[in-house]
Amino acid sequence: MAGRAGMAGTAGTAESSLAGARERRVRTGGVELCVAELGEPGRPTVVLVHGYPDSKEVWSELAPRLAERFHVVAYDVRGHGRSTAPRPLRGGFTLEKLTDDFLAVAEAVSPDRPVHLVGHDWGSVQGWEFTTVARTKGRIASFTSMSGPSLDHFGHWIDRRLRRPTPRRVGQLLGQGAKSWYVYALHTPVLPELAWRGPLGKAWPRILARMEKAPGGGYPTSSLPSDAAHGAWLYRDNVRARLRRPRPDAYAHAPVQLITPLDDAFLSERLYDGLEQWVPQLTRRTLPARHWIPRTRPDQLAVWITDFITSVEAGRTRVAAQGRYADRFGGQLVLVTGAGSGIGRATALAFARAGARVVAVDRDPDSAARTAEDARRAGAPAAWAEPADVSDEQVMEKLADRVTAEYGVVDVLVNNAGIGLGGSFFDTTPEDWKQVLDVNLWGVIHGCRLFGRRMAERGQGGHIVNVASAAAFLPTRALPAYGTSKAGVLMLSESLRAELAGRGIGVTAICPGFVNTAITSTARFAGADAEEQRRLRRRAARLYGLRNYPPEKVADAILRAVVRNQAVVPVTAEARVAHALKRWAPGVLRRVARVRPPV
Repeated sequence: MAGRAGMAGTAGTAESSLAGARERRVRTGGVELCVAELGEPGRPTVVLVHGYPDSKEVWSELAPRLAERFHVVAYDVRGHGRSTAPRPLRGGFTLEKLTDDFLAVAEAVSPDRPVHLVGHDWGSVQGWEFTTVARTKGRIASFTSMSGPSLDHFGHWIDRRLRRPTPRRVGQLLGQGAKSWYVYALHTPVLPELAWRGPLGKAWPRILARMEKAPGGGYPTSSLPSDAAHGAWLYRDNVRARLRRPRPDAYAHAPVQLITPLDDAFLSERLYDGLEQWVPQLTRRTLPARHWIPRTRPDQLAVWITDFITSVEAGRTRVAAQGRYADRFGGQLVLVTGAGSGIGRATALAFARAGARVVAVDRDPDSAARTAEDARRAGAPAAWAEPADVSDEQVMEKLADRVTAEYGVVDVLVNNAGIGLGGSFFDTTPEDWKQVLDVNLWGVIHGCRLFGRRMAERGQGGHIVNVASAAAFLPTRALPAYGTSKAGVLMLSESLRAELAGRGIGVTAICPGFVNTAITSTARFAGADAEEQRRLRRRAARLYGLRNYPPEKVADAILRAVVRNQAVVPVTAEARVAHALKRWAPGVLRRVARVRPPV
């Protein structure tokens, strides 16, 4: 292959600034590339290619996580970091020459086996070239793309919209055009170099920290001004030529995993519409994050990349889970309380079908175990049962410690466990109040405090779902204690959402109406003797059965709410009507609340 000609790799003893990495130099095409390696060489090799204006240090959070399972290689692209720059710069950064560099690195670090490629930003743009040109066929086992399209696919995407314009397509073109402002700026002569070597280079670390909330830890490095100045030629040497004349044969010859950050300031997710035409073996992932996800979401990326590579190594070209929302929840760790039955069980199974790892928590160990077993059958790559009483603070503290130590930090927490209590206010004893508040409100507080704190400390986002009720905003003389507990959950959720908004953690309050679950068979009625309790439970079960709204629909609403990051979600028609009346006609609800329930 052309990229291997004139290549020489020399192992060195110098340590890379990637902690614990071994460093070598690889010479190709008149430049010398700085290559860092972590992990055992006998394992599958993962090659990480950075973007603009980065160096290989952008991988310093992700690379050590991958090195626990793989032989990880990260190299400074020519002209960046500790690699040398071509002379002259003009014409020295074409995709053809970058492909030569990749092949030289692959030959040096994994001469006998194809490598798994991971690219971010311009590293992903390069990766698409490597994965679609004929001369690299057989050298790439898989490709994970993040925040960088194929220039050929992008060119065809533009061409289709220009040839057959519709209002929607024109809007997509204008939207991506606005996001691509920096591309135009980088094509101007001299000014980008002056800016990066001057005020922009000095301010960039602060801009990045504020814009992306990316951790520092020695990143960006001191080579940033020259990296960014040299890297401007990536755009000048390639963008206009490829967008004008995109290759007609840009088909991927390896399985591809596409990870799309949904809040990317530079790339629209619509840019990947129709990608299946070019990539027959495509796995899609989405992440509620901004552009620099190797810095801000390394844990999630490590899980997805590991699962994808493991799948490919086992002979499967896609990850196992292909259900609804699998692009979002596959591999994530989801904990559901009250998972033994009803809404909790349905929610645990819905996340399992989306490929999430599930922790099923219930005070009944047998019920939790059944849910965990069914979650594995439904598609969860792993599921565990954890017995716990959410009202017990010490039990919940031990649960949080155990889950974090054995399974990791929870990505999605669903505080669902609850009990029902009916009856008038004056029939409700202090013991009744304590029991319903301990489970329905304090159980949610314990979950948010213990698992939410760990989410916040990790600094990589997450989501908390608190299952409240339509009773939170629908006053009734029949449910004073229950309604109060759920109103507390609603207000807690709103307050916590405000506090965690700046940390990338969403909080949702789910407010179901009449849902056909087993809560009617376990609810208690204040002031009623044993016989009256049984009669009232039968009546409640009959009414809920007539409504017959299944818990699976609530579970669907929960997953949808996390994907959309919704604040308050009334579920069922009666809940939506009550929520609307609470906002626009509260007096109507107050009059309805006075109605005595049927006996």
